[in-house]
Amino acid sequence: MVRKGEFLIYLVAGEPSGDILGARLMSALKHLAPNVRFSGVGGNAMESEGLESLFPMHDLSVMGVMEVLPKLPKIIRRLNETARDATQKEPAALVTIDSPDFCFRLAHRLKNQEFPLFHYVAPSVWAWRQGRAKKVSQYYDQIFCLLPFEPPYFINEGLNANFVGHPITEDFAKFGNGESFRKRHQIHSDETVLCVLPGSRNGEISRLMPVFSKTFDILKSKGRQFRLVLPTLDSVSSIVRKNAKNWPGAPIIVEDGAEKLDGFSASNVALAASGTVSLELAMAGVPSVITYKVADLTAWLIRKMLQVKHVSLINLVLNGEYVPELLQENCRPETLASEIIQLLDNPVIAKKQLVAFEKVIKILKGSGEGTPTTRTARLILNAIRKDTEQNSKVY
Repeated sequence: MVRKGEFLIYLVAGEPSGDILGARLMSALKHLAPNVRFSGVGGNAMESEGLESLFPMHDLSVMGVMEVLPKLPKIIRRLNETARDATQKEPAALVTIDSPDFCFRLAHRLKNQEFPLFHYVAPSVWAWRQGRAKKVSQYYDQIFCLLPFEPPYFINEGLNANFVGHPITEDFAKFGNGESFRKRHQIHSDETVLCVLPGSRNGEISRLMPVFSKTFDILKSKGRQFRLVLPTLDSVSSIVRKNAKNWPGAPIIVEDGAEKLDGFSASNVALAASGTVSLELAMAGVPSVITYKVADLTAWLIRKMLQVKHVSLINLVLNGEYVPELLQENCRPETLASEIIQLLDNPVIAKKQLVAFEKVIKILKGSGEGTPTTRTARLILNAIRKDTEQNSKVY
């Protein structure tokens, strides 16, 4: 319930990375406007900041044609529920976070409501489907971009777009305590630690972990001694534990956020699914091998639309290949093992990545007062105040 003097912001996140961004945004909004209240859809992180999710967020955490089709009826039902709930609650603003397939459909349904619509994390129109920029401009009042080259795509379509910086630069992962982590888990200082990140969705985990298993078997057959650290999320920890049960390297499954940062700091190299985690590893200064694999039909469709050479954010921002990307048919155990060995044995190659990481972090911090999340929260509140003044609303 929203009491007199308070105002409501409706937030919608559809996957774990968006849940984390949403939680940070909620914290920043509460700091700047203590009378704000929240409603909408989110996961554990957003719920910890005071959101009571309309339904479990994992109902929306699917991607790819083959993954979405079986769950389409439920997704449509959730879309209807969310649109109806947001309309009834008449918030001061609605903020959708990433998850473009769901969020843009929601915005399309709500575009004629009185409250302003904002989107946080621009869709990758620079990679494929540039026409989405025009569609998005018809639904939203403002979009907040994490990458510096994104705003022009939307400004050219008449949408107010701002590069706010990437919130990942707020994590300070490089300050994790690797020495403490090694002591807690009885890992000697000269032992090799591999950080393994197979993704945050059941589908990608199921595809990548069997490949990773064979990769580690190859490393072991070559006489490599190592320990494995697997940072994961509570929502998928059971499938991660099941798949890693018989892996070599005595896997350490990490769910706690602070422990994850310590695990990063303790690692010599990482093998990770493509995504935001590549920036987390960059913050921690961990040389990485990036990989990904989707269903064959999904891969075919993506290749038909893809307009960029790289998928890793490090490579995209710097427009070059600084981090190896082994995608789809190149996501093979022998290739992954070879790249890991090269990073471990060739300090020049590893150093090249670390230099690239520093450049990217500096760029993605952005400019202006405060952190990227604080800048975003301030833009939302300023827009709400402007809308309130124009429409003589009182919250």
